[in-house]
Amino acid sequence: MHTRYHGIENIVGNVLMLRAEGVGNGDLAEVSYGDERSLAQVIQLDGDQVFLQVFSGSRGIPTDASVRFLGHGLQVPFSDDLLGRIFDGSGVPRDGRPELDAEAVRVAGPSVNPAQRIIPRKMVRTGIPMIDVFNTLVQSQKLPIFSVAGEPYNPLLARIALQAEVDVIILGGMGLKYDDYLYFRDTLEEAGSLSRSVMYVHTAADPTVECLFVPDLCLAVAEQFALQNKEVLVLLTDMTNYADAMKEIAITMEKIPSNRGYPGDLYSQLAARYEKAVDFDSAGSITVLAVTSMPGDDVTHPVPDNTGYITEGQFYLRNGRIEPFGSLSRLKQFVNGSTREDHRKIMDRMIQLYANSRSTEEKRAMGFRMTDWDHKLVTFGQLFEKRLMSLDVTLHLEDALDTCWNILAESFEADECGMPSELIEKFWPKK
Repeated sequence: MHTRYHGIENIVGNVLMLRAEGVGNGDLAEVSYGDERSLAQVIQLDGDQVFLQVFSGSRGIPTDASVRFLGHGLQVPFSDDLLGRIFDGSGVPRDGRPELDAEAVRVAGPSVNPAQRIIPRKMVRTGIPMIDVFNTLVQSQKLPIFSVAGEPYNPLLARIALQAEVDVIILGGMGLKYDDYLYFRDTLEEAGSLSRSVMYVHTAADPTVECLFVPDLCLAVAEQFALQNKEVLVLLTDMTNYADAMKEIAITMEKIPSNRGYPGDLYSQLAARYEKAVDFDSAGSITVLAVTSMPGDDVTHPVPDNTGYITEGQFYLRNGRIEPFGSLSRLKQFVNGSTREDHRKIMDRMIQLYANSRSTEEKRAMGFRMTDWDHKLVTFGQLFEKRLMSLDVTLHLEDALDTCWNILAESFEADECGMPSELIEKFWPKK
């Protein structure tokens, strides 16, 4: 039986302060007043002073409320019955079905011991040419999608959830508009992919503290599935909302702010989540793909800036498509040499030619005289954008590589494309 404490000394926002002993940081507590019960979590300790963040808000809680510490941190029930379920940021079902009766596992535990990790060796096929061909996603990789408000990053994540060749999808939403939550739910359900998915969704109307739990819940469940030898893809949106929730709570706690008001441990908090990506030596893997919106399209904003130091590249989503310039998968060389023999060569050459076509478009816009070669580059660039860059395009990797050859053949002669002769002989489209 855990000791009950009475006498809350201070209430600021949704944070309570009282004095207690034998309490651990991150422990859960039950706050009781009258017939009401609220769950809270220890977010700071200062001697015997304990600061509690109340999940449902502190409205109506009197200073003589009873507080009982549960002796453990946040836990999440885990079993295969999680698949097809939707929960909120505190793990309560959103789908109208009963709570899961299963063994609880620890949330926000330490990262996997490096001795249990292996070098990434297998790609995650997404059916999106700008990822599969040019910046291959690799199992156990952690990659952000840098974007701005108004870009279709949530539809992009939904497409990846439908098309990715993995065993389990874990989708975490933070600060989502209710329409976005319904979009994810309905899209996965209509396509029959909800049966291999688990969703933890915090909407903008939910308590702020629940936003902080979403990545940890997703990653704790992902780790358990990976230990069952499953390949797991964790999709998170939006990590800037996660950081903003951290900032809001830090301000409530009167912590000394760092850059633009974010807490000084922003980097460590982000890294603790991203570093959960892993390829186990004798089990499955966890791959993390997370949206990071950039206020004002500012990549020096603290959230994308810190994220860039943690992750292994990034995708830039601009003008409704994944940009080839700036986007980078630092682990792609581990896998794209073993996909098809022409993959690396045609990937490099297509990007070179597309860069040249962009320069030629600028030249044309300024009224310079165009050569025959310039006209060919313009044709190439238009075909490249239409057949490969558009987010409406879905192609298997091999089909996407064949499309690259078709674009070259429609734009240039074989001896103009700059590809090795042995690859031209094997893959150049036959007329």
